[in-house]
Amino acid sequence: MVIWAVVYFSLRNKESKKEMLTMSLWTSLFGLTEPLFVPEYWSPPSLFDLAQKTGFDIESLLFVFGVSGLAVVIYESVFRIRHERISAEEKNQPRHKSHLLALFLFPIILVLFLIFTDLNPIYSTFIALIGSGLFTWYCRPDLKKKMLVSAFIFLGLYFVFFLTFIAMYPGYVEKVWNLAAISGILILGVPLEELMFAIGFGFFWSSVYEHIKWYKIKSV
Repeated sequence: MVIWAVVYFSLRNKESKKEMLTMSLWTSLFGLTEPLFVPEYWSPPSLFDLAQKTGFDIESLLFVFGVSGLAVVIYESVFRIRHERISAEEKNQPRHKSHLLALFLFPIILVLFLIFTDLNPIYSTFIALIGSGLFTWYCRPDLKKKMLVSAFIFLGLYFVFFLTFIAMYPGYVEKVWNLAAISGILILGVPLEELMFAIGFGFFWSSVYEHIKWYKIKSV
């Protein structure tokens, strides 16, 4: 949340601030999916022991609020851009006929994998993010630079945050993550799956606001 606040107040234009706050508020509801991950993926301590008792917790809402806002504007925080409306003529291009499918593909893929496979939910999430991102790329190729750059910037930010967290709380990962149920691979102490999530989330989520609002971005 501190990182979120720093980025929010450093943004240069009102549209980017609106984008960040709007996406954070709406996407925070995905924190309600936490029961899918407890204890299959991890079992974190939580306020009032909510995660252990119900699967839900307050921290997940705050976490998703923070990461979603960062993912959608991390590109704007580095590069100066402005948003422009896509014209009615451009909307009629064949690629844009898949507009709604691209927006709803993430939950569709995720639900299908959760129902029909035994994959750990973190892998189903990663596949849904990458699959939705690639389809968005097809539908909105003008956003490909933002998507790729955002993926790696967000990955770097997430990795540094995690390294700081591990330094503050040694042994936390081994106690909380269900390493036996996933790859068990740690990169400088960070679970591989967390880095997969970061790159997938940065790749797909960075495009969602422009896609919903029919915006394209221009350098200034």
